[in-house]
Amino acid sequence: MKILLAYLSYSGNTTEVAEIIERKLTEDRCTIVRHRIGIDRPVNAAVYDYIFLGTFTWDKGQTPDEVKDFVLEVGYKPRNVAVFGTGDTQFGGDALFCKAVDKLETFYQSRWTGLKIEQSPRGSQEQLVEKWVEGVFHDAKTLA
Repeated sequence: MKILLAYLSYSGNTTEVAEIIERKLTEDRCTIVRHRIGIDRPVNAAVYDYIFLGTFTWDKGQTPDEVKDFVLEVGYKPRNVAVFGTGDTQFGGDALFCKAVDKLETFYQSRWTGLKIEQSPRGSQEQLVEKWVEGVFHDAKTLA
């Protein structure tokens, strides 16, 4: 399977989640192409079997402009998108926590529930990431 792992990270938290996802998928012998949104050149999303899309949430529950630009660059709504993200409940509480994940999950009508991580995926949250990837990947293999 060829997988696009596209993400935006300012603080490094979303990058850490992406690294865990990449490690787990590499164990399953997937070909992973990492794409740093806002830094790397645009990609052709159509050549990938699955897309893992990562973002953070900021400014009272908003999706960063760079992620919105990435969505426009893709130019269509792939049905194979799994969304993950990082957030911080101290800014807006539970109502706004990782709201960008919810918005992207709805936009792409993702088959998978989005992964939401409080700040950094260290400790027990690393296990949450691994379990989520296993669930998405298991479903992806049965859909293939």
